[in-house]
Amino acid sequence: MAYIVVFAPLLAAMIAGLLQKQISDRTAQIITTGATITSTLCSIALFFDVIVGGNARTYELVEWMAVGGFEIAWAIRLDTLSAIMLVVITSVSSLVHVYSWGYMSHDPHRARFFAYLSLFTFTMLSLVTADNFVQMFFGWEGVGLASYLLIGFWYDKESANAAAIKAFVTNRVGDFGLVLGIMAIYVVFGTLQFDEVFMLIPQHAETTLNIFGMEFLALELIAFLLFVGAMGKSAQFFLHVWLPDAMEGPTPVSALIHAATMVTAGVFLVCRAHGIFELAPNASAFITMIGAVTAIYAATVGLAQNDIKRVIAYSTCSQLGYMFFAAGLGLYSAAMFHLFTHAFFKALLFLGAGSVIHSLHGEQDMRNMGGIYRVLPVTWIMMIIGALSLTGVGIPLMGIGFAGFYSKDMIIEEAFMMGRDGLPFGMFAFWIGMIAAGLTSFYSWRLIFMTFHGVHRGAPEVLSHIHKNGPVMLIPLTVLAVGAVFAGAAFKSDFVGKKALVFWGESLPAGPYAEGYYGHNVDYGDSRTDDHGQGAHADTPVTDDHGDTYESERHGHHHPPIWVLFSPFVATLLGFVCSWFFYVANPALPGRIAAANGPLHRFLSNKWYFDELYDAIFVRPTRWLGDLFWKFGDQKIIDGLGPNGVAATVLASARRIARLQNGYLYHYAFVMLIGVFGLILWLISGAGV
Repeated sequence: MAYIVVFAPLLAAMIAGLLQKQISDRTAQIITTGATITSTLCSIALFFDVIVGGNARTYELVEWMAVGGFEIAWAIRLDTLSAIMLVVITSVSSLVHVYSWGYMSHDPHRARFFAYLSLFTFTMLSLVTADNFVQMFFGWEGVGLASYLLIGFWYDKESANAAAIKAFVTNRVGDFGLVLGIMAIYVVFGTLQFDEVFMLIPQHAETTLNIFGMEFLALELIAFLLFVGAMGKSAQFFLHVWLPDAMEGPTPVSALIHAATMVTAGVFLVCRAHGIFELAPNASAFITMIGAVTAIYAATVGLAQNDIKRVIAYSTCSQLGYMFFAAGLGLYSAAMFHLFTHAFFKALLFLGAGSVIHSLHGEQDMRNMGGIYRVLPVTWIMMIIGALSLTGVGIPLMGIGFAGFYSKDMIIEEAFMMGRDGLPFGMFAFWIGMIAAGLTSFYSWRLIFMTFHGVHRGAPEVLSHIHKNGPVMLIPLTVLAVGAVFAGAAFKSDFVGKKALVFWGESLPAGPYAEGYYGHNVDYGDSRTDDHGQGAHADTPVTDDHGDTYESERHGHHHPPIWVLFSPFVATLLGFVCSWFFYVANPALPGRIAAANGPLHRFLSNKWYFDELYDAIFVRPTRWLGDLFWKFGDQKIIDGLGPNGVAATVLASARRIARLQNGYLYHYAFVMLIGVFGLILWLISGAGV
């Protein structure tokens, strides 16, 4: 069954891609979609087998590499962490495949598109089922290749080609760090097998590496290099610039890349290698800082974007920031929980945006939308559900809320607890997370109000000829909406609550605190201890810094004060009110602000000027250096003095010699006489000697 999960999408991609001229587009769609759905069903069965049956295992398929004493096998690793990723990847991919039947119905290259989707799915499955760093790197590079093909799918558009190249190059920068990290792992541990490396980690806590005369703690350096790779793949600050441009690809691609596959690979890497990061506090602090900065950066930029897909893209970037600062604080289970819930509501938002774009005949600018909720009621409701889940709407202490409420609020609350215990950047991450939550609410409702409410601001004929989407596009939205509503409540106790210790097994720590404090019925068991060695049922009252006292008999020694629990709710509410004030109560006000084009608006709409900054620092100097080597070094020096110089000399000489060949017989006779005369002189002079 595990073989089917991983290799069914690959087989379908090969058939659809290599035989697209021999089979019809419809046949290619059936094969790829059927293979992905089959993979999904098998993934669900494996999930219950691993989680409920406790049957974690590894299948070694074939010896992949053998060089001296270095041996690597292609394997399929099945534990809780990989089982969760299998379900998330295959389920979202299946829904995207089905959705694409409607969205790409008029594209003449549907077979190629579905082949790329299935190839993308296979490479991501290869990544998350790897049991060694080499196989993981294969999947890592595979999703990079597949994303390049999908982003640039409409290759006749110059912007799509540029976006694909930008994504590919930016990810290669991060991947260089990942390669160095993998090399360092082999130097230190002598192996690249996950189990062997993780078992040897405690023995190398003080191991150092000498690089260019400088001493580095090996685990700190390895953790930092691995995270550089994660920064590129998961679009973290400094290496985030490719993510919004990836919207040039078809909308189903955006949902697949942003919701469950490529961008979550970095979070998966950090969680998979958590043993390394737990003994690398400086690298973990760096992860916390970068994650928090990414969360606030993307949230601020999202305020001023007008492309509906780019707003959601920056939302993805911001939510990935939450996941990373949670992982940097050691809250790996909370990071994975948010990754899990995020897959549902982010895929819902992207596919909902695609439904809007498809209905409006390709229009993506929200300034040309509005007033369409009556003609697209299902899409409107689905998008609202996605926004409610993204913004984390829920009632603290009552356990009532959308999926994002359970996962994102937990990260914010646990960041406060970590910061209060003195973990570096913990309190910084808490306040950034709070501010980002308010901004997320603002731009999410801004998207809803500008897209669906008010008067229609586009061309009248677009609204009068609006294209309503059929069931093939709406059914995936409905399925994702169910997950966006119920996934958090359904899996909270497993991921981070009272069942977390059993749920994660050996694959991931359940968390340092009594996570999941959303009601008065939480029981974490006697095995949970805090950092002072007290059990989870310690019978002492806990008083927070603000004077609130809680009984810890059932909730564990650590849990946030009341004001922290309600702070995300208040921030979300304020964001909604502000968005309503700007885009419903005073719809002309945002236009006047944009027309004024003040410094803050320019700063945000130009994405903190990162593209301009990188263009000045990297692109222009690189282009100038390339032109120097090309036009001066290659053309003038190498070609001028080399091939072109020699060729020009030979050509000139040949032209001069050719003048002697004029075709007159008396000229040839005269030359022959001169030759004979010269030969006689030579013989006479030789005889005289």
